[in-house]
Amino acid sequence: MPLKPKICYSRRRINCSSYGLFCTFAPKSKKHNSMSTQTPFLVFSGTNSRYLAEKICNSLSCPLGKMNIQRFADGEFSVSYEESIRGRDVFLVQSTFPNSDNLMELLMMVDAAKRASAHSIIAVVPYFGWARQDRKDKPRVSIGAKLIADILSTAGINRMITMDLHADQIQGFFNVPVDHLYASTVFLEHIKQSYSLENLCIATPDVGGTKRANAYSKFLGTPMVICHKSRPRPNEVAEMRIIGDVKGMDVILVDDMVDTAGTITKAADLMIAKGARSVRAFASHAVMSGQASVLVDHSALSEIVFTDSIPYTKKCEKVLVLSIADMFAEAIRRVCHDESISTLYVI
Repeated sequence: MPLKPKICYSRRRINCSSYGLFCTFAPKSKKHNSMSTQTPFLVFSGTNSRYLAEKICNSLSCPLGKMNIQRFADGEFSVSYEESIRGRDVFLVQSTFPNSDNLMELLMMVDAAKRASAHSIIAVVPYFGWARQDRKDKPRVSIGAKLIADILSTAGINRMITMDLHADQIQGFFNVPVDHLYASTVFLEHIKQSYSLENLCIATPDVGGTKRANAYSKFLGTPMVICHKSRPRPNEVAEMRIIGDVKGMDVILVDDMVDTAGTITKAADLMIAKGARSVRAFASHAVMSGQASVLVDHSALSEIVFTDSIPYTKKCEKVLVLSIADMFAEAIRRVCHDESISTLYVI
């Protein structure tokens, strides 16, 4: 029985003398060569975070990935990638602020990327919604932040990049690595460049933000005061008092988010009444629900500064928005090159 000839693979024509055959190996196609020049990562965006994703891509000098989100008459939608992501590191930019369509979009983007054989899937969530539901504060309630973390992990993310979680321990809710960035990197630079530190005083609008305010105070070398409040029910402040002296001071209130603006405006009004020369506020996330912008306009606040983690679409003359795009772009670059993220932190 004759032996089965071996197939010889080579870039050049060779003599397979054992079997009297000649074998050739075709060179790599142009398409294969072009793939080797592609960046190892791609950045995609959900509908309501596209403005930020475009800025991040501009900072990274790369195009925003092509994706289609098709919406149907009944409110459902489908997600599809319009380019190959096989073997690529995929960064999905989407803040999960209400309504829940933003979260659902992200989940479907993750699932589609997993089914399209992406090498790794990194959720870039500048504002992590539901974060205030981080514990059982009364019987028979869900821990929403843990639930969302479990859903994202189950959907298939390999890493999470976020900023200023409402509570640091939420990082432990995830079963994947979490890179937790801080808006202080952007805020402190602005404070040093824009305001005199001579009469500056850092304040927190509630006891829960004491650690954050203390970090600002130590870095800037300024005094700190605390506002103590009591809430009869969510989004309503019944009583507030100041611990510390603000007379003649330029006060900066720091917080992770502003929702109804009830706390931050009441604190500003109280501090002016106690003799503060001016009051400004810095908050990472501009949730700004309902009539919050009107409340800020009519308050004693001189200015309120947010990041663009959430799109601020309302009008308020006192609002200033600083971009976090460069910070997130640098974090993405470092993740791709296996470099340290912690050196991005100022405090």
